[in-house]
Amino acid sequence: MTDQTNGDYNVEDLLGLGSHSVRKNYYPALLERLADIEAEKNRYKWLFDNALHGIFQADLRGGLLSCNPAMAGICGYASADALTDAIIRLREQLFCSVKDFDDIRLRLLSEGRVQARETRLIRQGGGAVDVAITLLRRPDLGPEVVEAFVADITERKQARERLERINVELEARVNERTRELRKANDGLRREIGEREKIEAELVIAMRAAEEANRSKDKYLAAASHDLLQPLNAARLLVSTLQDRALPPDEHHLIDRVHRALEGAEDLLADLLDISKLDQQAIQPDFTYVAVDELIQGLAGEFEPVAEHAGLRLKVRSRGGQVRTDVRMMTRILRNLLANAFRYTREGGVFLNVRVREGLLHLEVWDSGVGIPDDRLEDIFREFHQLAAPHTGGRKGVGLGLAIVDRMVRMLGHRIEVKSRPGVGSRFSIVLPLEQPRQMASPSPARFPAMDAHALDGRQVLVIDNEPDILVSMRALLEQWGCEVMTAEGADEALAEVKASGQLPEAILADYHLNDGRTGCEVIYGLRRSLGEDIPAAIITADRSDACRRFLKTQYFPVLNKPVKPNRLRALLTSLLGTAVS
Repeated sequence: MTDQTNGDYNVEDLLGLGSHSVRKNYYPALLERLADIEAEKNRYKWLFDNALHGIFQADLRGGLLSCNPAMAGICGYASADALTDAIIRLREQLFCSVKDFDDIRLRLLSEGRVQARETRLIRQGGGAVDVAITLLRRPDLGPEVVEAFVADITERKQARERLERINVELEARVNERTRELRKANDGLRREIGEREKIEAELVIAMRAAEEANRSKDKYLAAASHDLLQPLNAARLLVSTLQDRALPPDEHHLIDRVHRALEGAEDLLADLLDISKLDQQAIQPDFTYVAVDELIQGLAGEFEPVAEHAGLRLKVRSRGGQVRTDVRMMTRILRNLLANAFRYTREGGVFLNVRVREGLLHLEVWDSGVGIPDDRLEDIFREFHQLAAPHTGGRKGVGLGLAIVDRMVRMLGHRIEVKSRPGVGSRFSIVLPLEQPRQMASPSPARFPAMDAHALDGRQVLVIDNEPDILVSMRALLEQWGCEVMTAEGADEALAEVKASGQLPEAILADYHLNDGRTGCEVIYGLRRSLGEDIPAAIITADRSDACRRFLKTQYFPVLNKPVKPNRLRALLTSLLGTAVS
């Protein structure tokens, strides 16, 4: 009873359990809960004592009620008790600015909390510390009792001040440099006596430069279309001449023109691709791809290259699937194979597929000149080429491997290179092998073959807004035996068909036509007007991702300009074969 008289109760006494051991046996769950509460209290005390930020409880009209060691450290005190004992007037002894304190107090009384307020607190022995303080009013503990969390922001504020000083210094340097430039310009204008003219020209040039910079992506898209259009017309005309019976000397000249046009096309395509990759205007379209189909498609493409160069092409493939962008992966392997043939004089090229530790290795081996160890990193830089004694009659400009490197990194794959000078090189693309699932076709559809006269008399409608291309397409198709109708737009095409009195058996339409119309729209319109589902294909110089993705949804066969005649003939064969069936 003595303890009760003195008011010294514990939880068990209040529940009537303190001196009654028999009752305790009836409340084991309660005792266990009491132990949990005690453990929780100790945990929160540990967190309070070891927190990195300062924590305190205080009366706004008085001083500190309690604080943790971190708060004492922020204010330069040896212990939390020392700080609590020292601060008996929060307003004058803790806050550097009485006005700041009064403002915080008013906001607390009106809003109940202050969030991340930056202020300065007084440190023991003089000086101040910059802090970010968050305060919460606790009216349940007293009318002006608050709890606060304090973060030392001295380093952050110092960094901000340093940045501001640097900005001021930079601005001063810029101003000084500007003054020097103005002085130089004044002198120049006095010398040439054309101040107004020079200023006007500078303004015009600056605006033109800014506009050019803003429209860079638009320019690249236009370049990929406009620059490839004349190349397309030229290549079609040259192909027409190649198929004609000409004297040997003239055939030789035509072949040289053909190779020059191919070189110009490859250079332009590489320049556009490298620009798009640097601008991130190309985004991967990941699909599941059959490895064997990918490899066999490339093998078929490069067999004539090997035969022309007098080299062997050996291919070893296997089944399996990978997740990649089929278009970009095809371009990567095509560039590696082209490089292998360019730098190989004798022997051959080996296109190999192997699996190691769950990773697929797509390898291109060659028996070419090889690469010195100190040059292995250089080969992936733009416009960098190794000197080669044999290049198959054509030189590149050193963009092929730069494109490979960027595309491999964009796809998240890995490229490995091993080489010995005078022996050969091996390039490997390494990527995960996937579980079997639905796949995308890794390469363009293979078209059925036709004999030399299979196109004789077949009606073909060509739609393109470039007159030169219409002329070259007509010349090439008529040389193959086709009956050709040409038009620059939908109305002219419909008029041509009605005038001829015959329906076209196939339509070849450019994608970008006049008046903002597309070849897809014109094909759909002609089908409706003529009441026939005429086989059709799109031919375009637009190599942008947006155009490619859209045409993919329209299910039209697509050829990119400049058009390779053998691919055009294969496409036309496929369309006419569909029409016959």
